[in-house]
Amino acid sequence: MARTAGGVKDVNERVVRLAQSFDEWRAGARELIARGVPPADVAWQSQPGDGDLFSSTPDATDTSAPLLRLPRPLVELLESAACFSAPDRWAFLYQVLWRWQLGQHDVMSPADTDGARLHAMAKAVRREEHDMHAYVRFRERAESDGAPRFVAWFEPTHDVLPQVARHFARRMGAISWMIATPTASMLWDGQTLHAGPALMRGAADIDDASEALWLTYYRSIFNPARLNAGLLRSHIPSRFWKNLPEGAIVPAMVSGAANGERRTGQTATVGQRNGATMIAISAERAQPARAAATTLDQCRRCELWKSATQAVPGVGPEQARIMLVGEQPGDQEDLAGLPFVGPAGALLEQAMHDAGMARDSIYLTNAVKHFKWEARGKRRLHKTPAQREILACHDWLEEEIRRVQPQVIVVLGSTALKSVLQDGAATMTPLIGTPIQHNGRWVIAVYHPSYVLRVPDEASRRQAYAVIVDGLYQAMQLLQGQDHSVDAGTSAPSSRRA
Repeated sequence: MARTAGGVKDVNERVVRLAQSFDEWRAGARELIARGVPPADVAWQSQPGDGDLFSSTPDATDTSAPLLRLPRPLVELLESAACFSAPDRWAFLYQVLWRWQLGQHDVMSPADTDGARLHAMAKAVRREEHDMHAYVRFRERAESDGAPRFVAWFEPTHDVLPQVARHFARRMGAISWMIATPTASMLWDGQTLHAGPALMRGAADIDDASEALWLTYYRSIFNPARLNAGLLRSHIPSRFWKNLPEGAIVPAMVSGAANGERRTGQTATVGQRNGATMIAISAERAQPARAAATTLDQCRRCELWKSATQAVPGVGPEQARIMLVGEQPGDQEDLAGLPFVGPAGALLEQAMHDAGMARDSIYLTNAVKHFKWEARGKRRLHKTPAQREILACHDWLEEEIRRVQPQVIVVLGSTALKSVLQDGAATMTPLIGTPIQHNGRWVIAVYHPSYVLRVPDEASRRQAYAVIVDGLYQAMQLLQGQDHSVDAGTSAPSSRRA
């Protein structure tokens, strides 16, 4: 029986369509849907001339067939799954399209049998694209002479070369390169991508002087004491190793780690310990031994220096009789390199004036010397230091106290109180208004000026400000040998002026 026009079969024949790309498949599928040809009656071929039932194939640029109205997510799934290497991929995609046109929209759902396969194919293709981004290794020619400057060889499981080539074209700019695979190749001349034929593995075998440098670096960062061979194999599938430069040296390094080099990767202090299953050790002792910092700017005892502009030391007379200790520098202090120059500093200066205290006679410093902050939009907002950061910075505060030898220390807030007393459990409330003796000097606790700025209501703000003024007034009274048990709310005339 003769085949009807356009490739539609009679009851004894099948329609054969050629699809070598997603565009060709889409054009053929559009025509077949318009003619009402079910999936079971179509034979899809990937190469011209395969089989003896080949009939006329629609032109990929033919626009005579009616357009299909498909949701964008379905089109993206079909286009991605079209890169999946499977003999029946074109037939399967046509089956999905046919079902959608019949109103079976659950074909897009992963709960549907066809939908589950469609999603799995798209996921595998995305994974292959990711792997190719990660494991393509370019080699550089010493002299290009018109040839691509960089050349790479890869053996993808799925047909993802065009998508990956677009990725590298964006990443590498005007530098020319070529990626060769067993099925196709892509060349970037700095402006345009060119598809090419399949190439042999030797096309990418060129001498690259920088590859030896890379292998030296890779050996130097390899730590046999931390090797997890199982994790290494799970993160980098074995099919990639043969085309990675480091793949030639990793087996020897893994073998060396298993044969004793693991021990040399451990620190001497760990190797000298008794073989206890659990080693009880403080966080401070667990830190590796480092040379002591000789200046505050060199301090690396905690991580705060990484995000701070600079360390902020104390300022004031070297023989000041009163020392004020705050929490840490703020945003403006971090930029200026001086303590108490921001809004809290302005309020503190006003409190010192109301208490009758001259600022130029006082030593001002902080318990923590680097600004700890978190980003909020374009602003850097204060973040309270952790106890380990207070401990890490305590030596610098102790050095200031030994050098200045103040008779009275006024601590502004709980962070300063914990640092000066070396007591992580110390709290402000019981000590406000009650000076105490510590290491032969008086310690007075008051609120930090920034607390006054944060208090929401006016009455509480006035009360907190009065505590600061009265604490400063007490400090001066203690220097004069007067009674240090004066009530914090009524002792200083300044409390009535606040």
